[in-house]
Amino acid sequence: MSELQRTPLHAFHVAHAGRMVDFAGWDMPVQYKSIIEEHKAVRTTAGLFDVSHMGEVDVSGPGALAFLNRLVTNDVSKLYPGRVLYSPMCQPDGGAVDDLLVYHRGEEDYLVVINASNIAKDLAWMRQQAEGFDVTITDRSDDYALIAVQGPRAETILQSLTGAKLGILRYYHFLEGTVAGVQCVISRTGYTGEDGFELYHAAADAPALAEALMTAGEPHGLQLAGLGARDSLRLEAGYPLYGHELEHDLSPIAAGLGWTVKFKKEGGFTGDEALAAEKSDPSRRRVVFFRTGDRRIVRAGADVLNAAGEVIGRVLSGTLSPLLGEAIGSALVPATAADQELSVDIRGTKFTLHLVKPPFVELKKSS
Repeated sequence: MSELQRTPLHAFHVAHAGRMVDFAGWDMPVQYKSIIEEHKAVRTTAGLFDVSHMGEVDVSGPGALAFLNRLVTNDVSKLYPGRVLYSPMCQPDGGAVDDLLVYHRGEEDYLVVINASNIAKDLAWMRQQAEGFDVTITDRSDDYALIAVQGPRAETILQSLTGAKLGILRYYHFLEGTVAGVQCVISRTGYTGEDGFELYHAAADAPALAEALMTAGEPHGLQLAGLGARDSLRLEAGYPLYGHELEHDLSPIAAGLGWTVKFKKEGGFTGDEALAAEKSDPSRRRVVFFRTGDRRIVRAGADVLNAAGEVIGRVLSGTLSPLLGEAIGSALVPATAADQELSVDIRGTKFTLHLVKPPFVELKKSS
């Protein structure tokens, strides 16, 4: 068994009583005190997350734009310096290799942020797909640490530590500046559905930056938050998680991410023909979101039943919504079944799945 990888904040987590778990080969905090308390702090004040396990890749060169636009389903040509783009990256059969963020830093200069569990796979895929393009791909994952401050008080906390004008920084935009004396890429992005920021910075600066943020945030209710709260927050917001709502055999069309698939962009993209065929297929599969009206969590992998009791799908994600006080989740079912009665069986008790168009709760992210 290989040794778990550690982020630059590992000692910080241990010192703050983080409960450490194996997450995709990384020793990460799942919680500090209570997942529910950490979740509610992000919805009402602010939470600080270590997401340094994410991967960062430089993509540069004269062919960078053409390469990226062929690689991902969204339209990279719409970016401009300071803008961020979310997009799936697909195989020729339409299945997702990963979902990622593209940062446009300047002419022929992009930063791509990928999921921690997919770093090696994504890099191999990107380098394979780069054949024929005048582009340089450089893995920078070990150079960066990434701290996210999320919640309605995030701007107030961060502004006290930087001269950057956060009030004019719009959602899915970024700028460069110092935070507590640490040079950062300050990105108004996040994975919680709340307003907030993600701070990319040199790995060696992470402990000092985290301590400075906690000190500045204490009067505003900032709490440390672990992977448990990150997952319940993203599910409440209706955001997909690779390995659940997106997978190698699960496309962005099935995942309800059709808004990120730009069939009309110039030159096309890897997987476009398969995704177009899937979109027009009435028998395609579809990811749906549900609530149950009960507190018992519906675990991923549970069978989804139709009115006749037949298995027609499976649960992809499930958790307890701390704000709603009931179980919520996502499931994969035939698109034709999405308007029919659906249920799950938990230890002999049947629970109806009440389908919901996410988000499950009102979100307050910046415009």
